[in-house]
Amino acid sequence: MNANALCAQLQGSRGFLHKRDVGDVMRALGARAFADAPLALGDDCAAIADGDGFLLLAIEGFVEDFVSHSPWFAGYCGVMVNVSDIYAMGGRPLAVVDALWSRGMEPGAEILAGLAAAAERYAVPLVGGHSNNRADRGQLAVAILGRAQRLLSSFAAQPGDRLVMAVDLRGRYEEPFPYWNASSEAPAPRLRADLELLPRLAEEGLCAAAKDISMAGALGTSLMLLECSGVGATIDVGSVPRPDCVDDAALLRWLTAFPSYGFVLSVAPRHVAAVIDRFASRQLAVAVIGEVDTTAQVRIQHQDDSALLWDFAERPFMASTSYA
Repeated sequence: MNANALCAQLQGSRGFLHKRDVGDVMRALGARAFADAPLALGDDCAAIADGDGFLLLAIEGFVEDFVSHSPWFAGYCGVMVNVSDIYAMGGRPLAVVDALWSRGMEPGAEILAGLAAAAERYAVPLVGGHSNNRADRGQLAVAILGRAQRLLSSFAAQPGDRLVMAVDLRGRYEEPFPYWNASSEAPAPRLRADLELLPRLAEEGLCAAAKDISMAGALGTSLMLLECSGVGATIDVGSVPRPDCVDDAALLRWLTAFPSYGFVLSVAPRHVAAVIDRFASRQLAVAVIGEVDTTAQVRIQHQDDSALLWDFAERPFMASTSYA
């Protein structure tokens, strides 16, 4: 697959299309709905200034086919992905609540078992929620509260920064979905210590911009980060860390995968070595995958070829960021 073909496949992927829907929702609500928001919208969490830090709020809903096929893991992900959002903002989680719709306790019991397991492993209390046991199918949404002393933000990438990707490759796909699970069987203390790297990078001034890799995959997540910051980049696909089981034929699936531990950071050149060392010291895969520039475009390099993945000046990806 050449660079242009890879771009076309990415643009039509489920994760890209779901993230583009966010812009439709924001436009439908209208700017007045967000007039009093203390910070710009588009980050992994809402951040509300609170004393010497920030309260962080986030929520995740789960697609119906995932909840139906994998109820235990869907419940587990309800906590896991929210925890990742909090750490991606430089925070630490405080508590989660859930909203569950189910046919009696089928599959509600399995969903709740997964929620409880993840809450214990990540040491985040499940403090309440909403339930409806008379729904016609299983549905799940989970919300989280956290706190940060110093933010990592999607709006802080600067031209000249290096895009750094960090990911835990010690996992497997949760078939048939492109979800890379490096969490549910890993030692719980290691999971928590790996996540603690993110707020420490923020508090020590080594990084100001980050985003956790979501259903849009590594490249789609990079697009969201760059769009929020009003910048562009060139990304080298060959530099993206990947597990040994992913060969060139399986590359597209990996580029659209949702890893249980995965982040894209925008790091000033003087801090790149220190940031990479922090992740590598914990046996996490980490690499520079691109460079931020002043354009409104994101280009990829792939197999001695290059192509335009997105032009924000032509069409927004997720937000309504303006490019001068």
